[in-house]
Amino acid sequence: MKIVHRWLAELVDVPDDVEAVASAIALRGFEVASVERGVIDFEITANRPDCLNHVGIARESSVIWKSRLRPLALAPPVESGEAIDIDLQDPELCPRYCAQMFEVRIGPSPAWLADRLEAAGVRPISNIVDVTNYVMLEMGQPMHAFDAARLEGGGLVIRRAAAGEPLTTLDGVDRRLDADMLVIADARRATAVGGVMGGSTSEIHAGTAKMVLESACFHPASVRRTSKKLGLKTEASTRFERGGDINVPPAGIARAAALFEKIGAGRAIGPIVDRYPSPRSAVTVALRAARISRLLGRAVPSEDVPELLEPLGFGLTPSSDGWTVSVPSWRVDVAREADLIEEVGRHFGFDRIPAAFPALTTPQPAPDPTIRRERILKELLTASGFSEAMTFAFIEREAALPFCVQGREPAAIANPLSEKYAVLRPSLLPGLIDACAHNRRRGRKDVRLFETGSRFSPETGEGRAAAAVWGGAAEQAHWSTALRDADFFDIKGIVERACATFGVHPEFVETRSPFLAPGRAAEAYAIANGTRVPLGIVGQLQPAIADARGLPAAEELYVAEIDIAALFTIASGDDLRAESLPRFPSIVRDVSILVADTLPASTVRGTIRSSAPPTLVSIVEFDRYTGKGVPAEQVSLSLRLTFRAPDRTLTDDEVQQAMAQIVSALKTSHDAEQR
Repeated sequence: MKIVHRWLAELVDVPDDVEAVASAIALRGFEVASVERGVIDFEITANRPDCLNHVGIARESSVIWKSRLRPLALAPPVESGEAIDIDLQDPELCPRYCAQMFEVRIGPSPAWLADRLEAAGVRPISNIVDVTNYVMLEMGQPMHAFDAARLEGGGLVIRRAAAGEPLTTLDGVDRRLDADMLVIADARRATAVGGVMGGSTSEIHAGTAKMVLESACFHPASVRRTSKKLGLKTEASTRFERGGDINVPPAGIARAAALFEKIGAGRAIGPIVDRYPSPRSAVTVALRAARISRLLGRAVPSEDVPELLEPLGFGLTPSSDGWTVSVPSWRVDVAREADLIEEVGRHFGFDRIPAAFPALTTPQPAPDPTIRRERILKELLTASGFSEAMTFAFIEREAALPFCVQGREPAAIANPLSEKYAVLRPSLLPGLIDACAHNRRRGRKDVRLFETGSRFSPETGEGRAAAAVWGGAAEQAHWSTALRDADFFDIKGIVERACATFGVHPEFVETRSPFLAPGRAAEAYAIANGTRVPLGIVGQLQPAIADARGLPAAEELYVAEIDIAALFTIASGDDLRAESLPRFPSIVRDVSILVADTLPASTVRGTIRSSAPPTLVSIVEFDRYTGKGVPAEQVSLSLRLTFRAPDRTLTDDEVQQAMAQIVSALKTSHDAEQR
């Protein structure tokens, strides 16, 4: 918001030094973007629409320099004459609508008015339009002027648009409106989009002799939604979508009428028609003196509080423990006691509040074990050569769809910033895949990234997960060995290592997934209390998805995602503990079997574990052979089994008996044949 110093000085007494004015106001929480040629450009946050005008900044200045705010010159009310007919059909989207008839003489604005508008960054157009812009910059109330001769039926209707209703706005663009947009219409057609922009059919022109001046208050969310859908951001929509002062529309017209008469642009020929079907009562908030000291960290003298709040428009009535405060209608950001205390603190001076730690009356609660476990998981992945990434939880719908449960939609965002951020991510993988593509476009082929964070589903809500992607080389280049690319077993090993850190030993079964390549996708699960608990998924990214996200389809990218909530639920422990080395020797036996080539190795391992005694401590597949000597549709699988007892040396007979049980179970369960 550009504040013209000489304009501000007309409203309240401020120093002549523009830099000093900017610095003092900045200390009250307003960021100064620039100070140039007597104009201060403030960055006004979205919660302070009352300061998107000179009067709002003048109120702040009146507290700083203890100067009384000067009232604006308003035109006296007109009791009779030509009144415009107003039909307010939608008070929900337009709680208050005012309008007045004027006789006007279109022409250029006087130099002083045009100069002030240009200094504030607004291009002068004509005396009528310039006055409406001037009032908007001065009071914060956007207004719009209609050529009365171009309004069919002689009145205005405030209603919702019909679906697909056409309107050519003042910028010359033909637009189609939605049924949830508010329009200002005459008897036949829409003539303006409420709170955003007027239409060309009723705009003021050089031949206009009679006009209707509109001043209204519109629902902020409706204006924001309409502005976004139409791709139309205006000075009016910027103010209305942050929350306007519902009590200022009549004063805005009266101020404009006074300026019209001052510059000879026109005069009111009828009364202000004010449609305000549900007047709002003033908001009152209890403010306790003790609470001010508690929140700010130091006492503020009771006599100072009215001096700090009343110039801002707050009305204070003393009470037993403080004050009852009436909140002015322009302060849409103040609704509770803490908001008032912030106002006291701003103008009392945050620099006068000592830096001190608050007194602790209760011991600090123990940290959430989930946080500690996530930190351990991150340290493990970092030690494995992965770099941590942080991606947005908002992603585009097309990127999310392959990662949703089949037939379901991702969780949509009600008011997305853009189509690129339209839904909540159902998985952490889309963001990591895009991060890989970003690295790949910049010449980095070998990428290992991981992330822990939240993923979302309309059915199950929010859940925590860890995901990793691995593309390019499996290890760093070295002169002594040839490079190989990462494969399925590399990323599978990362999942196994992550689970083993928490005492969980996962099994893997082949699965089908819309985002993983067929035959290179597996589901990880664990058995806990006799129940199968899904842990996550691992495999190669579908080449088509890689290509769609900007990765070369010919280059394999391996991905994994773990449900860390499920993992931590069945975790047996994550503390590093030292165990003594085995006191007794182990016995190793190798066995080769013929089984169907479609039988998963995890199933074979499960059968061996279920049939073996507790002395079996390790199962390792060390060979897989098909070819000469092996029947079609079968495979020779060689496994190395390690046996060891913690309290004695095993005998050959014990091991041989265990091997016989294992081979018998494999024959019974899988028609296996020992080679």
